[in-house]
Amino acid sequence: MGTVALVTGANRGLGRALTEELLNRGVKKVYAAARDPHTLQDLSDDRVVRLRLDVTDAEQVRSAMEAASDVEIVFSNAGLALGTAIVGSSVLDQAQREMEVNYFGPLRLLQRLAPTLARNGGGAFVTIASVAGLTNVPFLPTYAASKAALHSLTQAARILLAAQGAAVIGVYPGPIDTDMSRALAIPKTSARDVAIAILDGVEAGQEDIFPDAFALEFARSFEASPKTSERQVAAMMLAAAA
Repeated sequence: MGTVALVTGANRGLGRALTEELLNRGVKKVYAAARDPHTLQDLSDDRVVRLRLDVTDAEQVRSAMEAASDVEIVFSNAGLALGTAIVGSSVLDQAQREMEVNYFGPLRLLQRLAPTLARNGGGAFVTIASVAGLTNVPFLPTYAASKAALHSLTQAARILLAAQGAAVIGVYPGPIDTDMSRALAIPKTSARDVAIAILDGVEAGQEDIFPDAFALEFARSFEASPKTSERQVAAMMLAAAA
């Protein structure tokens, strides 16, 4: 994969795993972006360019995208999960913060980077969504809603950027063993295994990538019947509460 990549949220979890796997596959350069670049210091490979990037900060997005003017593939990975309910005094604030990171963040990147990708031959934009964005998983209801918005944005961008030759790829993982999911007592797939499956899917030209066993099973159920998928999630919630 001799290309120039950018990964947001590259300091930990799936973003770190994606960055390391890109390096393993011979990427020409990878812009590793995080809110605090000091958390990227242990990425010592000469092909790594560290960027300060909070995807909710329009000025930081502008500066980072100007610095990454040769980027050819973007992994919009930075994510946030906060809310565990749809009632309570903090739920609206939590939902707004999740939307800022999980939906408006990728939209800011698309706004800034679509022209750059066009100049660099079309390129690819990869959104890290979630199976919870296809059928809401009420362990994290407002997070799931923000990922549903991201899924819709991914579909629109795929159509609108096709004219410039850009590939827009949606990634829909199940539970990943990262800090974000630490509190969930459910089986999880390692970030490294998910990163490998994502890059395999990108290289294979897949538009929708389900990078783990949970996600693949979920995809089969959802494709057969979205309503059945919704009922299965409801049953899972009842079992967890029992």
